Amino acid sequence: SMWSNFFVQQEEEGRMGVAGGGQGGGLAGMKGFRGGQRRTNKMSDSQEGKIKLVFFVAIVGVTLTVLGMGTEFWVELAQPKNYSGNQTCQMAHYGLWKGCIRTLLVADIDPERTSCGPAELPGESNCTYFKFFTSGENAVIFKKTTNRNLNLAAAILALLSLTMMVMGSICIAMSLSKGVPFFLKPASFCFILSGVLVLLSVLIFHQSVLALLSSDHSIPLHHELSWSVACVGSAGAILIVGGVLFIFLALPFSPWQKCFPHKDSTT
Repeated sequence: SMWSNFFVQQEEEGRMGVAGGGQGGGLAGMKGFRGGQRRTNKMSDSQEGKIKLVFFVAIVGVTLTVLGMGTEFWVELAQPKNYSGNQTCQMAHYGLWKGCIRTLLVADIDPERTSCGPAELPGESNCTYFKFFTSGENAVIFKKTTNRNLNLAAAILALLSLTMMVMGSICIAMSLSKGVPFFLKPASFCFILSGVLVLLSVLIFHQSVLALLSSDHSIPLHHELSWSVACVGSAGAILIVGGVLFIFLALPFSPWQKCFPHKDSTT
């Protein structure tokens, strides 16, 4: 394509310019794409390889976030397994967008377990999407009522984190395609912020669960955060690590190091 030809051409010019500068041909080193400084800023293959490796780490974080965000397994709320006094018991599990009530057979549950569950057991499931985002209604789960504002905040933070991940990915793609490290710092900012937002989303979601549990005490419930929270929490940590690594990769290109090629050429 026209753009890829352009960048290849500029890279070749850049190499010629750097070679000219190294041989003492100062003028040759100043020609071409935005002067000699830009050329010394071109990425080597090893730098590009490191960036791709860290980008892969960040993409793992993005994937885990998307997987976790899409499920309704953020928290499990279980009634005591003998609460209804018959052969079945009920438990609920929900995420950011949807909640499910599951009816399980008491006979299927581990005899040592006092509460209904886990959700992976076979049983009837009745799922509905939350109406926080549409009519603004709170959901009622086992006579307990959600705190709509906390649930909304957790979901909005998760969506914002996804936006930051997309922006960070675009920055890395531009950095790799143009062969310049300029976009590494904005990318690192985007990934670190996305990781922080993901972790905040999990914290606020946990607060929303506690608010739900304290809204009514007529039905005793055992609650535990489910596998999606572990998925999203680890994703947040991975994204922050990825962002920090991008900062380290950007450091060799800070302005004070631009003088090194000139020192080399004088010796």
